[in-house]
Amino acid sequence: MRRLFLLALGFLMTSTVSVGQTASAESQTLQALLVEVRQLRKDLQTTTVASQRVQILLYRAQLQETVVAGAQRRLDVVHSKLAEVRSGVAHFASEVERAEAELNDSQGSADRKQVEGMLAAAKRELESQKAAEQEWEAKEAESVQDLRSEQAKLVALQEQLDQLDKTLEQASQQPTAERQP
Repeated sequence: MRRLFLLALGFLMTSTVSVGQTASAESQTLQALLVEVRQLRKDLQTTTVASQRVQILLYRAQLQETVVAGAQRRLDVVHSKLAEVRSGVAHFASEVERAEAELNDSQGSADRKQVEGMLAAAKRELESQKAAEQEWEAKEAESVQDLRSEQAKLVALQEQLDQLDKTLEQASQQPTAERQP
C-alpha cells in the first residue's frame, strides 16, 4: 500500500510538472505571437506613412511639372516675340541703309525731301524696334531664370521621390526579425 501511495504521489507530481511546462511553453508562444503582431502593426504604420509621403510628393511633382510647362510656354512666347522684333530691326536697318543710299544718289530736291522723310521715319522705327528688342531680351533673361528655377524645384522633388523609393526598397529587403528593436 505504501508503494501504491508513493507511486500515486509520484504520478501526480510528474503530471503537475508537465502541466507547468506546457503552460510555460504556451506562454512563450503567446509572447512571441504578441511581439510579432506588434512588429506587424509597426510595419503597417510605417508603410502607411511612407505611402502617404509618396502620394504627397507625387502630387507636388505633378504640380511642379505643370508650373515648369507654363514657364516653358512663356519662354517660347518670349522667344517668338523676340524673333519678330529682331526681324523688324533687321528690316528697318535695311530700310535706313536703302534710304541713305537713295539719298546719296538723289539729284532733285523734291525727291531728296521725300527720301529724307522716309529715312527719318525708318530711323525712328528702327530705334523703336531696338528698344523693343532690349525689352524682350530682358524678358527672355527673366523667363530663362524662372524656367531654370522651376526646373530645379522639380529636380529636387524627383530626388526626394528617388530617395524615398530607395529607403522603401531597403526596408522591404530586410527580414522582419532584423527590424525588431
